[in-house]
Amino acid sequence: MSSVQMRDPPSFADVEAAARRLSGVAHRTPLVTSRMLDEMLGAHIVLKAEGFQRMGAFKFRGAYNAISQLTAEERGRGVVTASSGNHAQAVGLAASLLGASATILMPSDAPASKRAATEDYGATVIEYDRYRDDRHMLLADLAGELGASIVHPYDDPRVIAGAGTCALELAQDAEPQATVVVPVGGGGLLSGSAISLRSISRATRIIGVEPEASPDVHRSLRAGQRITVPISPSIADGQLLETPGEITFGVIASLVDEIVTVTDAEIIDAMRLLFERAKLVVEPSGASAFAAVLAGRVRDESIGVVLSGANVSAERFAELVAAS
Repeated sequence: MSSVQMRDPPSFADVEAAARRLSGVAHRTPLVTSRMLDEMLGAHIVLKAEGFQRMGAFKFRGAYNAISQLTAEERGRGVVTASSGNHAQAVGLAASLLGASATILMPSDAPASKRAATEDYGATVIEYDRYRDDRHMLLADLAGELGASIVHPYDDPRVIAGAGTCALELAQDAEPQATVVVPVGGGGLLSGSAISLRSISRATRIIGVEPEASPDVHRSLRAGQRITVPISPSIADGQLLETPGEITFGVIASLVDEIVTVTDAEIIDAMRLLFERAKLVVEPSGASAFAAVLAGRVRDESIGVVLSGANVSAERFAELVAAS
């Protein structure tokens, strides 16, 4: 297991260092605007389209930043992680670029397209039951067995710093937004975004969005501590977690203004509108932040929205957006 197991959150300097490591490797993803969306929502909307990132989601940023900081000896022993798909693909791709093997614990109900893509990057996939198994224990056991380094999906300062480069680009490439809305699962993207945004524009309001099926961050903030909640099935598979991350929750509690939740139906409405009007394909978890804006839970004069990924099969996308 990697000797680098830092528990303190990254600084803004760490995010800037991650941006330098990712320069020329990760894509600087586009910002998309639409007069129609602005008129419909009564705000200037700027969409950060992370579906155009390598492997189709923001997760590449954190995975590459983390693995690139391992020693040659550590990379030689390989990396392991647990993920429902996007982080799995990101670790698989980043590991292959950096000469490391990757083994992934993946929920048995993860989308088949995400598993196939992960294996296409050369990673080995081992299934587990997300509703019964303790993935943290399984991951620790697997790392010990293989002597590999854990690349945690979100609760790793290197992963958080890499994820924070997404909001850094948004802040650099657009006028300051009154509010920025970010999906939250384990919290790597939201906490990294908050670190970046608070360092650049302290007046910006930061809102996280999670599915009603897994409101662990929302309820934990209300309780004033990390709590565990039961998970219900949801199309937003990438955001289904029982408990917020330790590092990420500390950052979110300190820097994020609010967490709101959305339903599957609201996510589907967002996916459909983004496709029909902005010509963007976005996966369910990736559309949750925009779903909150569309549903009226986030209002402001200017809103930046992170669309965190686009890894959804054509068949599944068509099935969801065609539903009445």
